[in-house]
Amino acid sequence: MTGSAIPTLAVRAGRTPRAWFVLIAVVVIGLAADLGSKWWAFEKIADQPVHVDRAQVLEYGPRRLGELLPAHRPVTVVPHVLDLSLVLNPGAVFGIGAGQRWFFVVFTVAAMVAGVALFAVGTRARQTAAHVAIGLLISGGLGNLYDRLAYGCVRDFLHPLPGVKWPFGITTPWSGEQIWPYVSNIADLWLIVGIGMLVVILWRSDKAEQKAARGQAAEGAA
Repeated sequence: MTGSAIPTLAVRAGRTPRAWFVLIAVVVIGLAADLGSKWWAFEKIADQPVHVDRAQVLEYGPRRLGELLPAHRPVTVVPHVLDLSLVLNPGAVFGIGAGQRWFFVVFTVAAMVAGVALFAVGTRARQTAAHVAIGLLISGGLGNLYDRLAYGCVRDFLHPLPGVKWPFGITTPWSGEQIWPYVSNIADLWLIVGIGMLVVILWRSDKAEQKAARGQAAEGAA
């Protein structure tokens, strides 16, 4: 019966082809952008193409990965805004957990499974922004997971705010004098953007629920 149909907004995303299409499209495009940019960076930034060999990476270990890269000057895209410089990262985002490759492999797989479950069960058919955010998280996780499995480390090349220091001589335990000493990649960017989007979505959802609750309370008082 038409009157008993479930409204589209209430349908779980996992039951709608459109939501799956959005998720898969974001994952495919995001993964292609990450792997393609890594390939380009390691072919073009140094004076010669750099081909990362997994056996050498495992032989050298986290402390000697820099020896596998040729000496090269960073390529300045925008002065003090973005440099391109090749780095082999044995850890996670910002180099955290160097040498714990298999931990991050297992963690990434578990996180992606959780992300698909959140999409299928925890979001609704028309929550496109949430599907894009989850797709970015999955594509970022897949991009770095591919690197860890194929090369034994993660290929990084993006250095935002190169050489920019904290004002007034401020230093921090995590970055020293520089505001952003970390070199990362497009996968890391997708992870950061995806998390940021989900935070905003959850915040707006909480605000909407609070507003609805106040409205119901006002109606009850009347």
